[in-house]
Amino acid sequence: MKIDIEECVLHFKQPAGTSRGVYTERRIWLVSVFDGENVGRGECAPLPQLSCDDIPNYAEVLRRFCDVVEQTGEIPYDDLRDYPSMLFGLETALLDYEGAGARRNGGQGTMLFDTAFSRGEVGIPINGLVWMGTFEEMSRRIEEKLEQGFHCVKLKIGAIDFDAEIALLKQIRQRFGPRDVELRVDANGAFGALPTSSQSGGIDDDVLYKLELLSQYALHSIEQPIRAGQWGRMAELCRESPLKIALDEELIGVNDREQKRQMLNIIRPAYIVLKPSLHGGMAGCREWIETAREMGIGSWITSALESNIGLNAIAQFCSDVYGDNITMPQGLGTGQLFTDNIPMPLEIRGEKLWVKVDS
Repeated sequence: MKIDIEECVLHFKQPAGTSRGVYTERRIWLVSVFDGENVGRGECAPLPQLSCDDIPNYAEVLRRFCDVVEQTGEIPYDDLRDYPSMLFGLETALLDYEGAGARRNGGQGTMLFDTAFSRGEVGIPINGLVWMGTFEEMSRRIEEKLEQGFHCVKLKIGAIDFDAEIALLKQIRQRFGPRDVELRVDANGAFGALPTSSQSGGIDDDVLYKLELLSQYALHSIEQPIRAGQWGRMAELCRESPLKIALDEELIGVNDREQKRQMLNIIRPAYIVLKPSLHGGMAGCREWIETAREMGIGSWITSALESNIGLNAIAQFCSDVYGDNITMPQGLGTGQLFTDNIPMPLEIRGEKLWVKVDS
């Protein structure tokens, strides 16, 4: 077994805005496992200034782990806990490699897990993602998602004026009730940058006020209202907020299973939002989901601006974790973001992601 690494740069069709800034391109590393006959591919895609393994010598460290896998034929999971994007890429490549022999004998060409989704029999419901922009841009993007048939729309908020964002939500609710369109928002930690009400780091009135205003529009949830790393403050928000809170960035870098349990036990969010590239690869996400279930905490899975190789793996992993009858919309619609994406047999039909199967 040999493993090659190829660095690639993908280009966004339009700038992808978050409260941290705007992405115009995406740097990834593709890993290919091969033995002369069979080939498997995976994607390692750290997010700049966000991933816990966004390090200057990324390619060098990835090469070292690839060498270990070449020599042993196994993934060193414990050593890779702090390198989730590398772990996810290697997990995907080995699953793809293991399925290569079956493909050569007429098996399903993209199957990593044997599920109804992977066989092209069912689709996975997804949310329509609306990136940050001006009021006019976001309003237009919302209209496009609704016209495409999405019944769950997720809005990135926290970059434009809050009153303008409230106006957008009001505009949607004037046309569509909560039974017609489910609304989710993601603040990416933009609210309450610093504690203002106490020296002890408690929540401030401004954050709760914003959550109360948002709750008037019958939102499903808000992701990461304040920046990560404030467990006590976030726990207080989860207790006091009229709006259900989902953790996202809060999970980054929490890679030990007992620490995961401790954090969820302290904060007690309504949901956690899992990205394999950020939250421990597939193995780490399984730990998060199992731990959350034990505490009655819900979850869903989303991509993190990967190419179609990563998106395919995440979607199949999602179908393996949650089963064949997924009803909660997942965050798997980002595969159409790039001008130079890597072709994979994925397609969005209405509000569902499907694997295209050759007839």
